[in-house]
Amino acid sequence: MSAPVVDRARLAELRAVEERRFAELHPRSAALAAEASGSLLAGVPMPWMTRWPGAFPVFCDSASGARLVDVDGLEYVDLCLGDTGAMTGHALPQVAEAVAAQAARGITTMLPSPDAAWVGQELARRFGLPRWQLALSATDANRFVLRFARHLTGRPRVAVMDWCYHGTVDETLAVLDGDRVVPRPGALGPQVDVAQTTAVVPFNDLDALDRRLAQGDVACLLMEPALTNIGIVLPEDGYLAGVREVTRRHDVLLVVDETHTLCAGPGGATAAWGLEPDLLVVGKPIGGGVPVAAYGLSAAVADRLSGPMLGHEIDVAGVGGTLTGNALSLAAVRATLSTCLREEDFAIAVPLAERFAAGVAGVIEQHGLPWHVQRLGCRAEYWFCPPPRDGAAAAAAVDEDLEGFLHLWSLNRGVLLTPFHNMALFSPAHTAADVDRHTAVFGEAVAALLG
Repeated sequence: MSAPVVDRARLAELRAVEERRFAELHPRSAALAAEASGSLLAGVPMPWMTRWPGAFPVFCDSASGARLVDVDGLEYVDLCLGDTGAMTGHALPQVAEAVAAQAARGITTMLPSPDAAWVGQELARRFGLPRWQLALSATDANRFVLRFARHLTGRPRVAVMDWCYHGTVDETLAVLDGDRVVPRPGALGPQVDVAQTTAVVPFNDLDALDRRLAQGDVACLLMEPALTNIGIVLPEDGYLAGVREVTRRHDVLLVVDETHTLCAGPGGATAAWGLEPDLLVVGKPIGGGVPVAAYGLSAAVADRLSGPMLGHEIDVAGVGGTLTGNALSLAAVRATLSTCLREEDFAIAVPLAERFAAGVAGVIEQHGLPWHVQRLGCRAEYWFCPPPRDGAAAAAAVDEDLEGFLHLWSLNRGVLLTPFHNMALFSPAHTAADVDRHTAVFGEAVAALLG
C-alpha cells in the first residue's frame, strides 16, 4: 500500500480555519501587536519572534515550570522552553532568589565576584576542560573562540558544517551551493564574501572533511556534535571519532558548540559520548534563563593563550565586553548548575522525550506516513521524511506549509512547539500527561489532515 499523500487544498482549508480560531482566541495579543508595530521594527523586540504561527505574535504574561500563560489568559504546555534558554524550566525559585540577592548587592562592577571560581570549577567538572571564560551569549563565545583559533594557528579560515547555526557569527552563516561556499539564505549584509573566511563541509562526511582540511588554511572546525538548528541530525557510528582524528592530523582545532546538545546530559554530548574538543562553547541553558554563556579550553590551548590573555591591550582584542562576567550572570549560573541540569534532572526529562518520540511514532505508523521522529537526550522532533544524514538533506525536507499548520493547530490547543522546526524540549517540570496531551493533539491534527 502506498503512503498517503497530503492534500494541499485540504491543508490550506484547515490552515485558514486555524488562523481564524487563532485570531478569535487572542484579542489582547492582537491589540498589543498592533501597538508595538508603531515603534518596534517588525513589531517585535527581535525579528525572529515573527516566526511563530498565526497572523501576529502571542504576547506572554508569565511562565513557570513547564507552563506559559499569554496576555489573553490562555495556558500552554511549553515544549519550546525559550528555544533551550529555559531548558531547566521557567522561573526557577533558586535562580530568582540568587538574582534578586545579587541585584541588591550590585549587578556589574568590572570586578570578579565570589561566584566566579565556583562557576569555573563546576564547568570544568561537567565538561572536562580545565580553563574557562564567560560571555553573555553563545554567539559571543563562538566569536571569541574563532579569534583565538586564528591567532594560535595563523590560518585565515574557519570550517563549519553545512546548514549549521552558531548564532549571529558572520563566518558561520555559510552553506554549500554545489562546491561553492555562499551566504546562508536569509543572511543580511555579509561583511565580506563568506568564501574568504569560511570552509563548509557536509555533516557525517569524513572524506569531505579530510579533503578540505588538507588544504592547510583552516584554523578550527566549529561544530555541534549533532546538528540541532536545522533539526536533529544525529552523527553516524564512528563519525565523531573520525572528526577528532582528521582534525588532529591536520592540526586543526576542534571546537564543540554544546548550546543545544546540552540536552544529552549534564556535560552535554562531550561528556556523554566521550569527546575530546580543544575548545567548547555552552550558552543559554546554564543561567536558568539569565543571559550568559561560557567557553572552555584544553590545558594545551589555555597555556598557549596565557600570554595574550594577560596582555596590556586585551581590552581591545575583540574578546570580552563590559557586561561579560557580571555578578548577576555568575550568580544565576551558580544557582542553576548547583540545583539543575544534573543527572537526576535528566533522569526525569529524557524518559519524557522518549515517551514523546514513541507517541509521535505511533501516530505516524497508524496513518502509514513516511515521516520519522528523532531524539537526542531530552529533545525530540518529527520529520516529514526519513531521518536526514546531513544539513542539506534536512533543509530540503522542510515543508513550511505543513509545519505551519501543525504548529498552529497545536498552539490553538494549548501546546507550544519550537517555532523554527518540529522540536520539543523537556524539563523536569514536565509530566507524562503533558507528553500525552501533545500526542493526542498531534494525532487529531494528522487525522483531520488526512480526512
